[in-house]
Amino acid sequence: MGRPLVAHCQTTWYRDTAYYAVPWRGRWHTEGGGPAMGHGIHQMDLLLDLLGPWSEVRAMAGRLVHDVETEDVSTALLRFENGAMATIVNSVLSPDEVSRIRIDCEHATVELTHLYGHGNDNWRITPARDVPAQRAAAWQDFGTDVPSSHLAQLRELVAGMRAGRRPRSSGADGRTSLELVSALYKSAFTDVTVRRGEIGPGDPFYTALHGGAPGWAPVVTSPVAPAAETAAGSAATPVTPVAPVGGREGVA
Repeated sequence: MGRPLVAHCQTTWYRDTAYYAVPWRGRWHTEGGGPAMGHGIHQMDLLLDLLGPWSEVRAMAGRLVHDVETEDVSTALLRFENGAMATIVNSVLSPDEVSRIRIDCEHATVELTHLYGHGNDNWRITPARDVPAQRAAAWQDFGTDVPSSHLAQLRELVAGMRAGRRPRSSGADGRTSLELVSALYKSAFTDVTVRRGEIGPGDPFYTALHGGAPGWAPVVTSPVAPAAETAAGSAATPVTPVAPVGGREGVA
């Protein structure tokens, strides 16, 4: 089909207020992230499997509807090392739900359209007008139909373990997808272009997907004593000067 040129990765689902009424949803500590991490990561993982390593990402995120810590929508522009360019949309605000990947190559467009799982019937290949019929027909052979599922993944995992080989979806593959999600969040929350490999130890987005970014990181509050108790304590306990520590004066 030739070189991949342009791609679109879309996870546009719908989640209502009742969905986010469940206490652990929409919280960084308990859900890990918003639709980019919890919903769209499956499509993005497949996109990376199809197109290979990415090189840079520029993203935006927003809370447009739901009262959550995380985002409820994100968009991104992604460039791959092979030169292909892609758009990514992750949303839980879309009543017409769909999961879609489209890749325009030199000689054909490859498209996968589904919702929560796919098989051979969900793929469509549209050849360019100048592609010979015999060549185009060969592209329609998708091989054995193995619908996507947790069962299929577990079977591959067990088969790999029994054969003494690394499973196709190994820790390294998982890290690749997580690195893209982390970079998407960093770009969206800091308004910068993020390049693959730049998030490492010492980067706040290496340990938390919110990266401690103002307006996105969870608000941490300290316990405050009741006003009456505070007033009483102030009246009963005088403030006594103490010796300087490290060249700075303190109070006890």
